[in-house]
Amino acid sequence: MSHPAVTAGRPLVFAHRGGSALAPENTIPAFDRGLALGADGLELDVHLSRDGLAVVHHDPRLGRTTDATGRVAERTAAELATVDAGYAFTAGGGHPWRGRGIGVPMLRDVLRRYRDVRVIIEMKADEEALARAVVADVRAADAVERVCLGSFGRRVLRAARALDPAIATSAAREEVRWVLYRSWVGLAPRRLPNQAFQVPERAGGTRVVSPRFIRAAHDAGAVVQVWTVDREDDMRRLLDWGVDAIITDRPDVAVPVVHDWVERVGTSSVG
Repeated sequence: MSHPAVTAGRPLVFAHRGGSALAPENTIPAFDRGLALGADGLELDVHLSRDGLAVVHHDPRLGRTTDATGRVAERTAAELATVDAGYAFTAGGGHPWRGRGIGVPMLRDVLRRYRDVRVIIEMKADEEALARAVVADVRAADAVERVCLGSFGRRVLRAARALDPAIATSAAREEVRWVLYRSWVGLAPRRLPNQAFQVPERAGGTRVVSPRFIRAAHDAGAVVQVWTVDREDDMRRLLDWGVDAIITDRPDVAVPVVHDWVERVGTSSVG
């Protein structure tokens, strides 16, 4: 089930929302910086605008990160491009990105800007309409071989898989649970609909990522990509366990850690 969007000869680093500890999340400046620091790919989030276009923003509402209020779905993509998406980001006790013309980008523009970059697209609404818009953008950008679609929801992932089976997908929350529970009792997963597991190390009081879970995923032909990992010691431990990617707000930390790990351990055990 290997797919070029999620597999490589070594562990990968994905800049989470572009590297949200370093620049305003889910914005072009964040994506530019994350890649400049050496990240192998980007992780980003999408919603539908009022006019049915996929736009890059994490929350269903605008207030946490921008100077605007209300729901993303209440504004057109053109209107969202004019909000100040750098408004809330703080650094050095100030707001260095305010008033610099950073808006909410459209997915299609991000995919076209970064034509040779792997992209994890987290679909935030469990709606078939979002799957249709995202798949259309991925196809239009000729990005089928470098995109992996993720979501907590199974409905939107099922729709995306039906629309274009050639696009890689991650597991929905209930699909993760199914593999996790089977791994606890030593049962291998059956044929998977997904090529990746994008998971946290823990979910509440439940440990998700462990050497046993990683082996189960690998035995089924899928990769394990862990979010959101910002501490160097956690990165090294997860790499030693065999994870295939680190999704991080700190690509400035993760990139040298992965490079050092590869030099020390080599790539023979990496899927």
